[in-house]
Amino acid sequence: MLAAQRRDLLLERLRKDGRIIAKDLAAELGLSEDSIRRDLRDLAAAGLCQRVYGGALPASPAIADYVTRQGIEVSGKQRVAAAAATLIGPGSTAILDGGTTTLEVARALPLDLRATIVTHSPTVAGALADHQDVEVYLIGGRLFKHSMVSCGAAAVEAARGVNADLFLLGVTGVHPEIGLTTDDADEAAMKRALARQAADTYVLASSEKIGAASRFTVLPLTEVAGVVTDAEAGNATVRALGVPIVQAT
Repeated sequence: MLAAQRRDLLLERLRKDGRIIAKDLAAELGLSEDSIRRDLRDLAAAGLCQRVYGGALPASPAIADYVTRQGIEVSGKQRVAAAAATLIGPGSTAILDGGTTTLEVARALPLDLRATIVTHSPTVAGALADHQDVEVYLIGGRLFKHSMVSCGAAAVEAARGVNADLFLLGVTGVHPEIGLTTDDADEAAMKRALARQAADTYVLASSEKIGAASRFTVLPLTEVAGVVTDAEAGNATVRALGVPIVQAT
């Protein structure tokens, strides 16, 4: 089997099965495990999979730059955002993560909502300018342009002064075994810092993020109150998450 044929097969298995175990696939195909691992390294270098111990998982399309992500699964993000917006009650304090889905949450909030919103995203803060009864606190720090959020030590320190009812967390991957992931270490640390300041954390995950993984772990699924997703409720991966699901329709 030619290398190109093997890689096409690997991508098909990732799409169909949601993961590859290098040892098992090598035995099935009568190839060396080293050959499979080399192919996985090449696919990972091309951004087509995320290597993990023993094999690989699907790579998240949400690791693209901010402008590109604005055009990915727009309708799904809007459905997730509409469902997530209902979690922010009148008089509550909520932390909104950065990213394109949380930007849609800000846009979905009722104009007459009276609440306090804390965010480290200047784009999310700007989207709330017309919400006259929403008090907005913007956390500063080093601007991570890939996601248009502030990160770094100064931002983490500022986050420690916040106490919130709710944190709406954006990630690039939601996997039953790997947990919640993103593609930048500093951004992952900032997300963890914000989660520590909220009574409940809900994950915003449009369907393309379910079953996908990125390089850096944010939180295990055991540390969140639920996942807001437009993926079908009967989806085997969604059921395997083992946390409450807020279904976006």
